[in-house]
Amino acid sequence: MPRCQSLARLVLLLGLASVVASADTAAPAKIDSGDNAWMLVCTALVLMMTGPGLALFYGGLVRRKNVLATMMQSFILMAVVTVLWAVVGYSIAFGEGTPFFGGLRHLFLNGVGNDPSPYAPTIPHQTFMIYQLMFAIITPALISGAFAERMKFSGMLLFMVLWMLIVYFPMAHMVWGAGGLLNSSAVGKSPVGKFPSFDFAGGTVVHITSGVSALVCALYLGKRRGYLVEPMKPHNLVISFIGACLLWVGWFGFNAGSALNASGRATSAFIATHFGAAAAALGWVIAEWLRSGKPSVLGAISGCVAGLVAITPASGFVQPFPALLIGFVAGVVCYLMVTAVKSILKYDDALDAFGVHGAGGTVGALLTGVFATKLITGDATPDGAVDGNAGQILNQFIGVAIAWTLAAVGTFVILKICDLITGVRVTPDQEVEGLDLSLHGEEGYNFEA
Repeated sequence: MPRCQSLARLVLLLGLASVVASADTAAPAKIDSGDNAWMLVCTALVLMMTGPGLALFYGGLVRRKNVLATMMQSFILMAVVTVLWAVVGYSIAFGEGTPFFGGLRHLFLNGVGNDPSPYAPTIPHQTFMIYQLMFAIITPALISGAFAERMKFSGMLLFMVLWMLIVYFPMAHMVWGAGGLLNSSAVGKSPVGKFPSFDFAGGTVVHITSGVSALVCALYLGKRRGYLVEPMKPHNLVISFIGACLLWVGWFGFNAGSALNASGRATSAFIATHFGAAAAALGWVIAEWLRSGKPSVLGAISGCVAGLVAITPASGFVQPFPALLIGFVAGVVCYLMVTAVKSILKYDDALDAFGVHGAGGTVGALLTGVFATKLITGDATPDGAVDGNAGQILNQFIGVAIAWTLAAVGTFVILKICDLITGVRVTPDQEVEGLDLSLHGEEGYNFEA
């Protein structure tokens, strides 16, 4: 009997030793082909949001003489931001550095290869890098809606480069980068930030920064010539309609892709995105119908975009019915911003970049703190107010305040610099002729051909 007990103890010890050994020699993170395929598709969808999505949406909303110049702004940023991102942008945003700045470890994409990403261990580092690039591309393009029809091309290029370096890259690091001040999820050896602010796919990083910067640009450049005298009607709502539909589809890559894998959370974000957009379109249309007596196509597509903006920070944190509520509220609030508030304050935000992205992003970011739930995230601790963590609303407010301040102050300083170097506004003659001809020597519509 004692011999049997000794044998049993030996087997138990060998088993424990085997478990410890296997834990010590655990297999390294492995690339998952399904996750990688999903993320590459999402990358393409997000790029589609800028061109053709945003280019068509904005291009149809300006006057005929400025359509090519407006679309060119979105297109050229696809090239400019890509080069800037490869040289220094990715390193500042996603390198491991201070709470405000990611450092220069990945300068010229040094160390960014096909090994697993430190942010998403089942996809290559390069896949993560190129996916995040698409967010960086569309963000400055959103600002162009505010200064449409009146900004110099050279001034726009200089402004956008400086804006990415001073505003976007640091803000992206603060919210998503390892060790960032507002980061809500631990990355590698870096703990969560001092003020963990939930932003699943860019409510603060993308929409608040671009929307607030758009307002500053509109105020700094002043109104378009004849703004208070003649109507500045869209020249082609059909192409804007197509652009809005492309944005709606592309936004699934924007939000569901931010799960960084093909998981249940990606599905949840996908559903929240669709529900938020649908509810916002209805909210805007109902508000417009009650106020003006007619539901417009422009209102419907603008409401859809407002809902997509507002649900962006919340998409990976909220259940379907709160997504509907966030979308509906955003649709109504953004409608009032681009009609009542804009009319009272009389600023010329040409394509309502602030009214939709600045206001919608703020609404969505704050409501994320209310409706974020561990039922979606799987966290052991409460996430938002609905879980009993009302303090998250304060963290959301801090994140919003930092985004507003950095965007407003940074944009004003950058505009001053650009005004001294290149100038920022076209001449009165160029504006009257139209930017297609005066800046690019081409016509979007040649009726003599």
